[in-house]
Amino acid sequence: MSAYGRYWVAGRRCVVGALAGALAGVLAAGCGAGRPSAGARPRAEAEAEAAGAGARTGGEVRPSAHGRVPVVEAGGRGPFTLVVAGDVIPTHPEVRDTAQEDAPLDGYDFRPTLKGVAPVVAGADVALCHLDAPLGPLDGPFTGYPLLQSPPQIATALKAVGYDSCGTASPHALDQGVPGVRRTLDALDTVGLRHSGSARDAAEADRPVLLRAPGGARVAHLSYTDGIEGGGPPDGAPWAVNLLDEEQIIADARAARRAGADVVVVSPAWGTEYRTAPDEEQLALARALTSAETDGRPDIDLVVGTHAHTPQPYEKVNGTWVVYGLGDQLSGAMRQPRGNWGTLARFRFAPPERPGGRWRVTEAAYVPQLAEQGTRVRVRNLARTGAHRDVRNRIGAAVLSRGAAEDGLTMGR
Repeated sequence: MSAYGRYWVAGRRCVVGALAGALAGVLAAGCGAGRPSAGARPRAEAEAEAAGAGARTGGEVRPSAHGRVPVVEAGGRGPFTLVVAGDVIPTHPEVRDTAQEDAPLDGYDFRPTLKGVAPVVAGADVALCHLDAPLGPLDGPFTGYPLLQSPPQIATALKAVGYDSCGTASPHALDQGVPGVRRTLDALDTVGLRHSGSARDAAEADRPVLLRAPGGARVAHLSYTDGIEGGGPPDGAPWAVNLLDEEQIIADARAARRAGADVVVVSPAWGTEYRTAPDEEQLALARALTSAETDGRPDIDLVVGTHAHTPQPYEKVNGTWVVYGLGDQLSGAMRQPRGNWGTLARFRFAPPERPGGRWRVTEAAYVPQLAEQGTRVRVRNLARTGAHRDVRNRIGAAVLSRGAAEDGLTMGR
């Protein structure tokens, strides 16, 4: 990036400095980017704050950047709610055209498109998304399949809606090469949105992403893809994108735990596209990941998958919740209508009953959603509307098809 870059946000031009903290502050304050941002800080600083918060405050942790009020149990960290959404694909012509039409002046504004699910996301203590396309420069070009490149304003929208971190490991992560990875992560840093799954260098790839819930809990976000369109990472940059590998995922989860993670979340881009049932590779890897333990404690606390472009079952495997496929959060016209279906997964985590024990999921819910294709694309929360009843029922049938209701999964709002 140059010393100064111009970001079009909601149709207004902002001139911002290259320092990440200044960039995020200007974007949030000067461009109406939604809720106040804490500012994008160097990752090491953010992780140091997460690791040292309890020691500095005696267990009292200040509210998060989202203004959520922390609830801290005596002598430890408090419970928190985690929301995870599926693929965000901002490159379809219908989605881009909608964002242009919604911008007050010029550029792109994706916030109106996502407004329907914003209350679910903003209501969480920690919220994770999955970005399925690299972000381009402000002047484009912006392209769809097979080589994706999205307007960078999607980053502002995701932050404004309430997301804290976005998985970036996907089959399209290298559609624009390593420069595309750098542009994507720079844009996410600019708006204060954390990211996992791709990296600008080997050192960044080796650092776990730790997020701090308002009550003080530390959540590790790990993202991987089962392949890259057109091959693997380029020579000389094997660290550019995380590839799905059982041993590596478990090693990374253990490293995150050593770095202080209370809860480890793995986001794999896997599975067979448009298939509502998980395939054999998904089932086998889910069993392997959920059976990995260190000193009797599971290494991974939650698996939430993407990439199938349709909702797939939620299931408890070896006592750990696995979402085989969340479906798509944002998409345009797909090959099959189910490509516009999605879910938001919501889990409530409670502290362990004994020191060093596992954080427990005390509530589990899915929220059905639809990227409605009309004059303008709008993402709808199907739990809050009487419309699209058939789609809501079919999403529920897929989500519950492996017995999740018996383990306590409900449809949330």
